[in-house]
Amino acid sequence: MEAAGTDEVDKLKTKFMSAWNNMKYKENETAPVRSRWPVENDHVVISGNVEEFRRDFISRIWLTYREEFPQIEGSALTTDCGWGCTLRTGQMLLAQGLVLHFLGRAWTWPDALDIETSDSESWTSHTVKKLTASFEASLVGERGPPSILKETRRRSFEVEGRNEICHRKIISWFGDSPLACFGLHQLIEYGKKSGKAAGDWYGPAVVAHILRKAVEEARQPDLQGITIYVAQDCTVYKADVIDKQCISTGSENAEDKAVIILVPVRLGGERTNTDYLEFVKGILSLEYCVGIIGGKPKQSYYFAGFQDDSLIYMDPHYCQSFVDVSIKDFPLESFHCPSPKKMSFRKMDPSCTVGFYCRNIQDFERASEEITKVLKASSREKYPLFTFVKGHARDYDFTSTPTNEDDLFSEDEKKKLKRFSTEEFVLL
Repeated sequence: MEAAGTDEVDKLKTKFMSAWNNMKYKENETAPVRSRWPVENDHVVISGNVEEFRRDFISRIWLTYREEFPQIEGSALTTDCGWGCTLRTGQMLLAQGLVLHFLGRAWTWPDALDIETSDSESWTSHTVKKLTASFEASLVGERGPPSILKETRRRSFEVEGRNEICHRKIISWFGDSPLACFGLHQLIEYGKKSGKAAGDWYGPAVVAHILRKAVEEARQPDLQGITIYVAQDCTVYKADVIDKQCISTGSENAEDKAVIILVPVRLGGERTNTDYLEFVKGILSLEYCVGIIGGKPKQSYYFAGFQDDSLIYMDPHYCQSFVDVSIKDFPLESFHCPSPKKMSFRKMDPSCTVGFYCRNIQDFERASEEITKVLKASSREKYPLFTFVKGHARDYDFTSTPTNEDDLFSEDEKKKLKRFSTEEFVLL
């Protein structure tokens, strides 16, 4: 009986390990993407990696329904419960892209594993205490000149402090106040340009373009080095992406802009075609993927990984109290999900949106090659779900009307957006 119990524990650990392997991106470009299930010999390192999985998952920014926030202009609403889930999952997708951009894929929140037992202390003071304790403990058994050890500790502390500031800044951009550039209030203002209002159901295509406009209109200096591209009719026009990355930021030493690519796709007709499961697994295994938004009709979720035939996701359908992100050391716990949830791929709505992050033009070129390989490998006899093509959209008879300075959506964009019914759930 004891041996049987041990086998069950090992199997459970293996499942956790496989989930983490398919959620964790690879920083080393030369390392192959790992998407296989662990073999029996992997159990020797599994226990440590279960912890890494939890730390990595909890570190992702979780944005949910909120209540008692400042009233949305033009309405009496002080909550988005019941109607804002697509906006929230769109925020999560964008937030993950910003985390990769500013903090890198290797970053994790130092307090991730303490989130369920956190007390009323501010995150800053708690982190300082923990770092101090770890530094003191590290002295035991250390060898080397005191000056070198002191300098190492100082640099480590400085890096941790800078990361904390950046972590908080990213979350503050999604705060529920009119001043937050990617907050609900601001996204709703952009939505008005497409005929949407607070309390309406926001379809995926509309939200994708709202996010694009929000990033383009952001005036924060830190955000001038990143842009968003939304695929047209399941096609990514490479020249159009590169053009967006080459737009000058006004600096003499301007570099390529990073880009978040959003691709709305459909995984079947009325129901999700299970033949596309390998495509979803392949995409989620890529280091460039920042997640998938989808779920069920009128219910949007943010998918970050997979395990067997199920997808691991964050659920925005929790109504939490408003947090004022403008105050110093605002609490961070409610912006991080303490535990993952799973959904069978069969139960997904076929409409979803895939997101990718590329740091520069060279990164985009590599990403397009890797993504195309996954598309070809998973399409088999079917047409690929989306494609990368050379040239501009205009080269294929896609014309656009210049955007009026007072109107965030061009007439061409408005016509396209009207094709998407608010009853159709595509995601984003």
